[in-house]
Amino acid sequence: MPNVFINPKTDFAFKKIFGSKQSKDILMSFLNAILYNEQDTIQDLVILDPYQAPRIKGIKDSYLDVKATLLDGKTVIIEMQVLNVLGFEKRVLYNAAKAFSIQLGVGEDYTLLNPVIALTITDFEMFAGNDKVISRYRLKEKDDLTDYSDDIELVFVELPKFTKELDDLESLVDKWLYFLKAANKLETVPVKMGEIPAINHAFLVAQQSKLSRKELEVLEKREMFLHDNRNAILKARQEGREEGREEGRLEGGKSKALEIARSLLDLLDAETIAQKTGLTVAEVQQLKQ
Repeated sequence: MPNVFINPKTDFAFKKIFGSKQSKDILMSFLNAILYNEQDTIQDLVILDPYQAPRIKGIKDSYLDVKATLLDGKTVIIEMQVLNVLGFEKRVLYNAAKAFSIQLGVGEDYTLLNPVIALTITDFEMFAGNDKVISRYRLKEKDDLTDYSDDIELVFVELPKFTKELDDLESLVDKWLYFLKAANKLETVPVKMGEIPAINHAFLVAQQSKLSRKELEVLEKREMFLHDNRNAILKARQEGREEGREEGRLEGGKSKALEIARSLLDLLDAETIAQKTGLTVAEVQQLKQ
């Protein structure tokens, strides 16, 4: 039986739910919950083209999942990342810095720059040893932690650290995080979530039955891509562990042979020790030296 709702964690679905023209109320509710402690701080926003073209030739293009400007001029860029790829932490910083810098045209004054918030949602743990689901970073003095600037803020949401079940949901943050984690596993909209108009709207947009054939094909390809890449990562880790164990066995055997050879140095000649231990004559002679 096909899923009733699409998986919000795939980039295609995330963009459709949070970054489409009809998604303004959804995005405002989500950002107010995550960034502003559930206060109605964001009263309006404009959803922008998430493509970030550089102003300087030779600098890389970059693509975001969702980009918006708030009523106060602040820019929010959002990425949903399922796979923990090499260099991802630097990519987050790069995209935030680019979103900050491309606000200015040639010759415009730096005072025109507005703050940027980079909101990154991950389906893996980024910060081991820290059980916080939502973490926030900005520029501070190293020792006394006074603020240098709040012009660039990095906000991370680590979904694996959110472990509440449906019956445990209390806050708006809880409900949005549960939506991201579990929407595609639900058959109906839970009552306690559907009573939030923006979340109910998000479920409506996420209905698989409302997708066109082309959208379903794109979604299927993205999910297959993620599935294949997850398996590739798991295989690489497994092979790495097996290779490590084999290297450990070899190193352990060599260490034991050297230990035996040292105990025989005063009793046997180098050739005989080599035969007994499997070492080369040269290795035994080196031990004697």
